[in-house]
Amino acid sequence: MENEERIMRKALAEADKAAELLEVPVGAVVTLDGEVISSAYNTRETDKNAVCHAEVKAIDEACRKLGGWRLHKCEIYVTLEPCPMCAGAIVNSRIKRVVYGAKDEKAGAFGTKLNLNDFALNHKPEIVGGVLEEECASKLSSFFAALRESRQKRSESEKSSSNKDFSPDI
Repeated sequence: MENEERIMRKALAEADKAAELLEVPVGAVVTLDGEVISSAYNTRETDKNAVCHAEVKAIDEACRKLGGWRLHKCEIYVTLEPCPMCAGAIVNSRIKRVVYGAKDEKAGAFGTKLNLNDFALNHKPEIVGGVLEEECASKLSSFFAALRESRQKRSESEKSSSNKDFSPDI
């Protein structure tokens, strides 16, 4: 568990990089024999690309570094339970173990919303959830609370500036 937490903290550091770009703060780290092979964070908004999730980017980098698509000796650590797209990439790359922090109540594909391992696929990774769960969940909820507050302030500012232009007929 100590090693899992150490590596999850690296994924949390990646999530911080996403948050700095106003991206959903999700980070991922791929390891081989406990050593970090790749790491990534969400850049979907920055890159204007639906597949730029942390997990997909970390898997892509790991494949490039290791020189092949089979990552059957690797593990992936991710701050949020993978969505169906990322879970599919994990299965297709044959990653042996998935360690995630927070559950994804909206799109979690390894047990929360659905479980890809319930399907008759050719690979089923081991799933470990809840590693530094509170820290991972807090990072996400704080990000979305700040985003809502920012949008609300912007909306109020726009309303007040449009009211200044209003001159009622008296």
